[in-house]
Amino acid sequence: MFLTYKQRLYPTAEQAAVMTDILWVGCWLYNRALDYRRKHWSESRHSVSYYAQARLWRDWRNEQPDENPLRVLNMSAGQQVLRRLDSAFRAFFKGQRGKPRFKRTDRFNSVNFKPGDGAKLKDRKLYLQNVGLVTVRWHRELPDAAQLKNIVLLRKPSGWYVLLQVALPEVEPQTHAGPAVGIDVGIHHALALSDGTLIDSPRHLAQSLRKLRVLQRTVARRRKGSHRWWQAVRQVQRQQERIANQRRDGWHQLTAWLVKTYGVIALEELNLNCMLRNSSLARAAHDVGLGIFRELLDYKAVRAGVEVIAVDPKHTSQVCHECGGFVQKKLSERVHCCPHCGYTVDRDVNAALNILSRSGRDRQALTWPVGASVA
Repeated sequence: MFLTYKQRLYPTAEQAAVMTDILWVGCWLYNRALDYRRKHWSESRHSVSYYAQARLWRDWRNEQPDENPLRVLNMSAGQQVLRRLDSAFRAFFKGQRGKPRFKRTDRFNSVNFKPGDGAKLKDRKLYLQNVGLVTVRWHRELPDAAQLKNIVLLRKPSGWYVLLQVALPEVEPQTHAGPAVGIDVGIHHALALSDGTLIDSPRHLAQSLRKLRVLQRTVARRRKGSHRWWQAVRQVQRQQERIANQRRDGWHQLTAWLVKTYGVIALEELNLNCMLRNSSLARAAHDVGLGIFRELLDYKAVRAGVEVIAVDPKHTSQVCHECGGFVQKKLSERVHCCPHCGYTVDRDVNAALNILSRSGRDRQALTWPVGASVA
């Protein structure tokens, strides 16, 4: 199992300046390599491999070694930047993403180091080549059996961080004795459980829209590129980061409660891209953060011994769980009322019950959903 531990860094002013230079060189290398690939393709209609660009990076770095500013970036860290570009092109060729684009220096915020080659942990501090020992706030200790695989230097609006990616030995988890539950995810209710529990999203973005409008209006009124303009931009960035942290923290707590309470979790295999591309639902879908929910739930379920089952969500909201009749409803209709058997329940709870039934684990669930009624 691979886990990532994020720790806060407290560099001095001189160290922060060198770390900024490292990111600048990483961005320069990414854009230079991308430009080389594009030109080579337009001239010869042949792609450039990672290994060819790695040799070019070695030659660029070794030119005038005493005065070359590129040497502030470690050799293997530069290779990781080129691997990032190569992965972007591979995903583009497979149709999984758009064509790689040039990056702005203020948006190139991470560089990956290999442990022992330009970066390492020493005396509870982080050593970086050309930077020195940087103070780390250890709010969470690494497990004793953890094997350090990657060290990622990360810049965020709130400061500097290090991501420690570790490999842990696979441990056979104990079987969870909790009941099974079906979960319907959505925007009106972030989660609807088959036992009748409805969980709404706090909508952190919606709560902060007024403040964001004021901050963005301040940015618009200042001369672009000026010192005060950059101050206003950083305020917007910090507010956006705060919203993202609130959203992620909320899902951390909720997923921890789910894996502690239930032994089997049945989910709908939802295509989130459909909601994100819908102009009417995009902002609300981003605000809920269902992708983060699934990401956190998957790894916590493995550690807790909880089985996660993904089922086809087709017609789960339209089929009556009690009698199996098809009851077509508009999206605005939030209550399921079956004209065949009279079963009345929240629309999302009915979908969660159908999801649990399709998983084949409904016999392990609670016997009757809270709040359901049969007329």
